Amino acid sequence: MTAAEEFRPESERITRTLRDQIIDGTRAPGSRLVEREIAAELDVSRLPVRDALRDLVNEGLVTPRPRTWAVVREFTNSDITDLIEVRSALEVLAFRLAAQRRTRAGLAKLRADLDAEQSAAARGDGAEARRAAADFHETVTELADNALLTELEGTLRSRMRWLLGQHDDFTVVAEEHEELYRRIEARDVAGVEELALRHLETSQSKATEHRRKLASE
Repeated sequence: MTAAEEFRPESERITRTLRDQIIDGTRAPGSRLVEREIAAELDVSRLPVRDALRDLVNEGLVTPRPRTWAVVREFTNSDITDLIEVRSALEVLAFRLAAQRRTRAGLAKLRADLDAEQSAAARGDGAEARRAAADFHETVTELADNALLTELEGTLRSRMRWLLGQHDDFTVVAEEHEELYRRIEARDVAGVEELALRHLETSQSKATEHRRKLASE
């Protein structure tokens, strides 16, 4: 454990743990989040759990209930449509600006995200592949070097990470990320915009397949 992690508030650690569990699907939509049960599970007091649940409500991943419990948010089809529409608008802009403004250090970070995603996809580690894919998209926003875009991404980050995790075809997504990386590296603005739109179509199609699969189980 690093010095920074030692002095990090307990609620931040719990927030991160619960967030990952929700995004990874370990805690299913609609499942109860009871303060005393989570506190016992994580061996902490109830106060940091309460703070963590409040943070996750603000992030849009948890729906509050009266008194001392909440539930994992169940995203409706309308919720998902709204997320996709916002993602479409912001992401094409992010990829275009990233191709224009990318730096050597930024490319190195993007390459590391992509390598991690491809490695996880190759060994069939779905949770890690999804996380690395989301990291890739967030790094693209960093490369775009637009303060307002970064602020908007931060506000939507948890919900977008959830949305980006709604697929099972890790290899196809990683391959498209490789193509996007090459266009950013080459400063191919027109090419990266075209690929970003195609990638959005792929993501939407894979998300639909994923939800149908879950509904049939």
